[in-house]
Amino acid sequence: MKQGYCAKATGVFLGNNHLIWCPKRRRKVPVDRVRARLEELIRKPATDVECDILAREILPVHLRVGVSATLLWSPNRLVARCKDKSSRILRQALSFLSRMPSLWTRSRFVAPTGNVAAATIQWCLAAQSTRDA
Repeated sequence: MKQGYCAKATGVFLGNNHLIWCPKRRRKVPVDRVRARLEELIRKPATDVECDILAREILPVHLRVGVSATLLWSPNRLVARCKDKSSRILRQALSFLSRMPSLWTRSRFVAPTGNVAAATIQWCLAAQSTRDA
């Protein structure tokens, strides 16, 4: 991800973060059917709160987004907005998703860019409950 500083009227900051969240009970979401719409639904709340999406990876069992955010918004609030909007709209539009009790888990993983090892991300994903548990 890019490591550029951002300047606003009140200061200069570098607020790059990894954001990761999973579908409820780790159910696999058919990515090819929802990818374009999900990318759009994530981009909209991010631009509303003055965040730049630097990278995104949409996989069947988790979603990973790299953002550069202003310090006015916590990463948790950004994840909550993305999850809320995308869950509601995708479940209304796609009937196979409406059968799930909820599209996303309540948990999330947030870490500053550059400080996340692949093993840490794998541990976070493994800690999520599965539908077998």
